[in-house]
This record gives sequence, structure tokens and C-alpha cells, in this order.
Amino acid sequence: MPTVTSLKPAAAPAPPLADDYSLRLCEQLARWRYEDLPAEVVRTLKFFLIDTLGVIAGAPNAPGIRELNQRLSKWETTGSATGLIGKRRYSPPTAALANGAAAHALDFDDQHDPARVHSNCVVLPALLATAEDISQMSGKVSGKDFLLAYAISTELHARLGLACYNSLGKGWHPTMVFGTLAASLGAASLLKRDAEGMRNALGMAFHQTSGSAQSMRDGVLSKRLGAGFAARAAVLGAFLAADGLTGTRRPLEGNAGLFALYERDEVKTELITDKLGSHWRITEYSFKPYPCCRCNHTAIGLAIKLRDQGVKPGDVREAEIGMGNVNWLTVGEPYDVRRDSVVHAQFNAAYSFARALTDARIDLRSYQKPAISDPAVVALAGRTRTVDDPTIDPTAIEPARVKVTLNDGRVIEVRCETAKGSPQEPMSEAEFLDKFRGCLEFGAGAKRADADKLAAAIMNLENATDAGAALVGAFPQTK
Repeated sequence: MPTVTSLKPAAAPAPPLADDYSLRLCEQLARWRYEDLPAEVVRTLKFFLIDTLGVIAGAPNAPGIRELNQRLSKWETTGSATGLIGKRRYSPPTAALANGAAAHALDFDDQHDPARVHSNCVVLPALLATAEDISQMSGKVSGKDFLLAYAISTELHARLGLACYNSLGKGWHPTMVFGTLAASLGAASLLKRDAEGMRNALGMAFHQTSGSAQSMRDGVLSKRLGAGFAARAAVLGAFLAADGLTGTRRPLEGNAGLFALYERDEVKTELITDKLGSHWRITEYSFKPYPCCRCNHTAIGLAIKLRDQGVKPGDVREAEIGMGNVNWLTVGEPYDVRRDSVVHAQFNAAYSFARALTDARIDLRSYQKPAISDPAVVALAGRTRTVDDPTIDPTAIEPARVKVTLNDGRVIEVRCETAKGSPQEPMSEAEFLDKFRGCLEFGAGAKRADADKLAAAIMNLENATDAGAALVGAFPQTK
């Protein structure tokens, strides 16, 4: 079993934080207004919505999602929020769970690469459930208010991940741990809480925060439920705080708070507050071109490059993939076809490389059964090993190298420092829209007109008087 390589310690201990650090952060966020959001930020938020709702629509048949909804709908048949798959009626926490799991099930959702967080599989389900409940109970959430809350949550999720720079290496799942906290702040914004109310929501969220990386390392279905668990906790905490329950007062800075308890005080706190509201991390997110763990993406790109150069699977005697320690811990195990596990395939560099070299592409069908048991691909994956490369920054997600030894004895080495879909190597608009339409067709059988209707509702969201109704109403019907 892989073990963690020792990482370089911080140059010097961070100075102690004030006891009101969390409150001061909430005071900054409470002052934000929609009109303060730059146009580029609003545009990116809309792309988040297109990407995430597309991925949810693609997930009805993903392993675990049908079973989850069957279980939840046995317990709840009415409620003020919508489980998008099947348009089921649920309570807000349950809708957030169902939609969060669906958004994460294909492993096709966005990621802030340096922060190692998938934000929108947590944030969007939490905010949508909150907005729907508000609309039914006390008034409508405008599109502008929804986008503002969205900005608060996604910006803080990225900043928490950047500040807690080795959370995944410690064994946490940053999407869950930081997503619960970040989504609670956006939900509190929708509920019109002041700074103290936002801190109570943050404290309630922290009291529920969990999320181990073991599910992804074991390649099991509970991994894809994690985003839903986080969204559910965020919604529950925000509503309880709005009802007057008090939450942890020092959720971040306390001696048993996030930084001390979860991160062992290995935190660059300046990355949370520095230029907050003027320098936007939202525009740094990546959109995934391949439906698998982001740690695999550079190796996939290198496999496709090798195939374009004329290297065929049958030419390869053996292959070696080198990556940083945290990536290796996440996707570096040998591929075990006997597990017959989609999640294991999604979180395996050897399988992903072999599949990409074989097909010269990766798409939604690459991680379906029986494709994950294809004998030729499995054989190539068996000739491929993934190594912890000491020349690569242990916490870096994008760099990777591949060395293939051919049957004729030639050795070819390729390396790349970026992953497709990142701001450094972005998907084209056509590729982005093809992904969106492809997801809707794959999971919902939706026609192009249905996809275009949903995209149009999203791109016009700032003019909506009821954001939740606009998004749910345009979402295609699925089984």
C-alpha cells in the first residue's frame, strides 16, 4: 500500500490568529453585493452552472445513484426542494444530498486544481435546495442574490483549499471538508444572515464536517456520496443557524477548530483573506474534459499524444507513469480488474492511460461496464506502473511524465506540466458545450433543444425573479 512521503514543513510557524478570525471573515463576506462581482466572475459562475447541471443530468444510471434515490424516496415523498433526477420532492437537506451525489458520480465535475477541491458538486446542490425552500416559505430568491451566494461559496472553497495546502495528503477529502464550510456561507447569504448569523452557520457546518480520502483510495461508491453529505450538512447547519441555534464561535481559529484539528496548523491563512473580494480565485477553476479523477488527466493527455505520434498499445512492452506523491497516493495503485469497480477505474492512472492509448480518447463510456474489463486494455494496464516521482512537487496536481518502452527496445519519454481544461490549457467553447450536450444526451436522452433551453436559462439567470424555479424548470426530465 502506498505511504505518504514526508513533505517540506512550512518555513516558519504562522502567527496566532485572533479569537474573532471567523467573525471578521464573515463580516467581509456579508458586505459583498452582486454589483461588486466582476463580469468575468459572473460569466464563470454561469459556466459552473452549465457544467454542473449537465453532469447531474448525465448521472441517472451511474452506479449508486438510482439506489440512493430509491432509498431517499422511500423515506420522503414531499418537500420544498427538488431532487433533480426524476424531479422528486424532498426536504432541502435530502435534495442537497441527492443532487450533490449525482453531481459527483461521474467524476466529471469542475475542480480548482491547486486547491484540490470540487466545488460545485457541493455548492450548487446546497444553494439550490436553500433557494427552493425560501421561495416556497418566505419569498423568492432572485438570480442576482443566487449568483452572489454562489460567488461567496465557490471563492471561499478555493481559498480554504489553497490555504490548507496538504489536506488531501493528510487523508482528508477537501471537497467535503471545505465544501461543507463554504456552502454554509452561501446558504446563509441566501437566508439574509448578517455576519454573526453567517458565523453561526459556519460553526454549525464545522460541527458536522467530515470526509476521509479512504473512499477514493479504496475505489468504492461512498466516495461519490461525499459531495452530497457535505451539501446536506451545509443546508441543515445554515437553516438551524437561521432559526437561532448557535454554532461553534471559532470554527477556523479555535484550538480544536479546522486549522488546528484537521490541518495540524499547517495553514497559509493569508491565502484566505489576502485581496479577498478583489483578486478572484473563481476564475482559476478547471473544467474536466475526462470523467475521472483529475490526478489522471495529464497522463491521459500524454497517452493521447503518444497515440497521435503513432504509438499503438500492442507496441508497448511496458510503461511508467511518474507523478507527485499526493497524486500517486490517489491513483497510483495497480489496476485490479477483479474488483469490477467503476470507481476504481476512475481512480486509477494505469487503467486511464491504457484506455486513452487504446482508444485515442476518453469519454463517458470509457468508465462504464464492460469497458473497464476490456482484456486488451487490462493487459496494457498490467504492463503499466505508476510511481512516486521525487522530481515532481509532491502536492502538485498537474505535472506528470510517461516513459514507454517499445517491443523493439526504443524508449519514448514525454512530460507535461499542465492538464487540459485548466486556465493554462482551457477547453474550447465548442468542447465545453459538446460535453454539456453529451452529458444530457447520455443520462437523460435530452435533445439539443433541451440542452440549449437549460443553457439559456442559466445565461439569463441574473434577470430571474426566482432562481430556483428557473433552474429546476429548465432541467430536463430524467428517470
